[in-house]
Amino acid sequence: MPDQMTTIEALRAFFMWCSVINGGMLIFSSIFIMTASNLTFATHSKWFKISRESFDVAMYSFLGLYKLAFLVFNLVPYLALLIIGDNVA
Repeated sequence: MPDQMTTIEALRAFFMWCSVINGGMLIFSSIFIMTASNLTFATHSKWFKISRESFDVAMYSFLGLYKLAFLVFNLVPYLALLIIGDNVA
């Protein structure tokens, strides 16, 4: 059975990489939606009957929810593991 420090280090590495990957995806999605908004709307409006206003609200809501999920499920656990990892010996 691994000792407590090994487990904390593994979890810290896991949440660090989750934060890096999801943070990168959040930044990419934000930039893509800001710069290619018309292309994205044109593509989605072919698949679904949606107005431009509804599409803008949906994209804004998506980015807000993704950011909140990223903070709660990736960044906060990583920071907590950084704090307790230094205090466990």
